[in-house]
Amino acid sequence: MKRKAEAQENGNKQLDLEEDKVKGLFNQKLWTPEFREGLKNQIDSSAPYNWGNISGLVNDDLLRAVRKEIETEIHFTKKETDIYKVNQSGDLANLSGLNWDDLSRLPNMYKLRQILYSDVYRDLIGYVTGAGKLSGSKMDMSVNTYTKGCHLLTHDDVIGSRRISFILYLPDPDRKWKPQYGGGLRLFSSILPNIPETDPCAKFVPQFNEIAFFKVLPGFSFHDVEEVKVDKHRLSIQGWYHFPQPGEPGYTPGQEEAWVKNNTSTLTQLETNVLQDFEYPKQERDILPYHQVKHFEKVLYAADGKKIDEDEVKSVVQDTDSLSEKEYKYLSQYISAEHLTKEGIKKLQEQFLENSTLQIKDFLNEEVSELLKKMIKTEELEKACPYMAKDVETPWQTAMPSHKWRYMYIDGKNPRKLLKASDIMEALNNEELPNFELLRETLPKDGSVDVELKLIDLAIFYKSTIFKKYLALLTALCPLSEQILIRRFRPGNDFTLATQCRLNEFLQDVEGILPSILVGNLCLTPSSGWESGEVGGYELYMMDDENTEEEERMHKDVEDASVYRTDDNGDSVLVNNPPSWNTFNLVLRDQSVLEFVKYVSCAAKSSRWDVKMEWDVKYVGEDNE
Repeated sequence: MKRKAEAQENGNKQLDLEEDKVKGLFNQKLWTPEFREGLKNQIDSSAPYNWGNISGLVNDDLLRAVRKEIETEIHFTKKETDIYKVNQSGDLANLSGLNWDDLSRLPNMYKLRQILYSDVYRDLIGYVTGAGKLSGSKMDMSVNTYTKGCHLLTHDDVIGSRRISFILYLPDPDRKWKPQYGGGLRLFSSILPNIPETDPCAKFVPQFNEIAFFKVLPGFSFHDVEEVKVDKHRLSIQGWYHFPQPGEPGYTPGQEEAWVKNNTSTLTQLETNVLQDFEYPKQERDILPYHQVKHFEKVLYAADGKKIDEDEVKSVVQDTDSLSEKEYKYLSQYISAEHLTKEGIKKLQEQFLENSTLQIKDFLNEEVSELLKKMIKTEELEKACPYMAKDVETPWQTAMPSHKWRYMYIDGKNPRKLLKASDIMEALNNEELPNFELLRETLPKDGSVDVELKLIDLAIFYKSTIFKKYLALLTALCPLSEQILIRRFRPGNDFTLATQCRLNEFLQDVEGILPSILVGNLCLTPSSGWESGEVGGYELYMMDDENTEEEERMHKDVEDASVYRTDDNGDSVLVNNPPSWNTFNLVLRDQSVLEFVKYVSCAAKSSRWDVKMEWDVKYVGEDNE
């Protein structure tokens, strides 16, 4: 293997191009002082961070030949995770990993790689961006094609020793790529370090033989790739330049190690507590009053007050005498009668105890369901949906930061527009508890927010003691805390990335507390066409198998380090719930389970609407297995 590597290295050296030949394959304007200084000034003054672009970068014939080689020699496979959907090459996903003994298949691709990592071009890029010397030995490129529905969500490209990120575009050379096609590179300002704004502030529309590039700035170089909206291929070559390696000009011992140590990727940020203060909505479950908890405990205790085993718990919670006539009447205002009968409760509870998950279709009664459906459809058809954070109006707010999630929500708190650092700091200093009843009283009753009022009524119902008692009957678990969110995921805009759940630190010493949270989701999406998953919007739970070989491969091959889980419907996927109408899902989730709502495509027929609930829970038996 060593001899083979040496022979390959020698063969590559023989194919190295002289500097004048390298320059000849680029647009000659690159080598003029006027262009170089003009580009440097443009990058220095660019917003939201240092970035630039060059039109007509390389010889047109060379790039057309490269495009033809890609089309004829490279096979693309659709890959989809919580953060992206893209067609990526298989054995050519990382060009630096190719065996270059046989260049007959891709001679022009090899030539392009040579000139992009040549000394003279790297020096130009290092100078105009202010990055200084860049490695010529550590090559990092991949080939991707974005077709209809493909996208890449907000991230900062921070991983390892990356210094400069670039994208060389190769769409149809004989057709202009129009802005309405999507697929643009969008750049985001940062409100604070590591907190990108919700809305992009700049957009670059790709054309053939154009390159966009920027300096990788931890906490600031946030960007995404807008969803492609048409049946066209947006082909591109993505690559990075790295710190100089040992033996290269500009190498400084320890520089790369210090950079890696001090700068974490988007993934790492999301899995630590660094950003919690700046997350909205807050992932906080309010502890329930003591008397409520004691009431739920009684439901799960035997008549003599002694703790009972699991079989006895089943017999108690299956007894509809646990619901008084008044409680039954209250629940039946919203819940279908079939789910309140002795047989209905028994069936649901057995399913939950066996699987730790439960799906209840037609959960709301017909009267409430039909009224809500009519109201939500009217909202979708007759009112313009706000897509910019500044346009979102009370009682809605926009979830942030946008490299973790983006959607509209109502959490029972006084809505605020968090568009500046001062807005966030003021909100941090004036935290409040949710109060849906009070919020309801502040809203106009002129018909302008009818659907919001109805959804708030539903949230008030879910927060009631009687509903939580019903929840205890279904699950044999005692709720200790709660959080209720009304959410709307807009097509072509909204998502949540996969993250772990957080346990309530103030409850961990409670006897019987489970290292899990109970998650409920009442999906109220009025449209159809979600079942295949092609337009996203599904709620997916999966195991966090971070130490598997597959995981290591994904970390190595993906377009960015913030991409970290594949939702390939393999063994790791536990639950996959597509949007639906009037379906209530319950999942008992521990910290080994990741959850996300997939980005909703602009091809979706409506928003995804839901009411999400979370509870810390404890077990009231002697054996909590």
